[in-house]
Amino acid sequence: MLNKDFRLKKNSSFKATYSQRRIVSDEFFVLYGGKNKENPDHATKIGFVVSKKIHKRAVKRNRIKRLAREAVRLNIKNGKAEFNQFQSLIYMAKEGALGLDFKKAQLSVTKLINKLANKFI
Repeated sequence: MLNKDFRLKKNSSFKATYSQRRIVSDEFFVLYGGKNKENPDHATKIGFVVSKKIHKRAVKRNRIKRLAREAVRLNIKNGKAEFNQFQSLIYMAKEGALGLDFKKAQLSVTKLINKLANKFI
């Protein structure tokens, strides 16, 4: 489970991240990036969004969020991706994420954060 220090919680934080318009995507997720960090000691806040348009059942939506959260947690733990560059990140699921397994989720999460970091340095 992703530590509470890394979770994006407030609606105002989500809106601020969306307003930055730093967006990359693949077939499973859209990644929104917030401002670049001024102080690298603060933790990057990460949010996960799965709309009811993806699936009406909460069980299916929560599974997608759990897979993405675990993939992010392992990438932070292993230091594989550049999560520490932004103040906040939001992963928004696409329709292709319904049949997602863990390996694809982990690959997608890593690919998107690296793509975002290279695009907005």
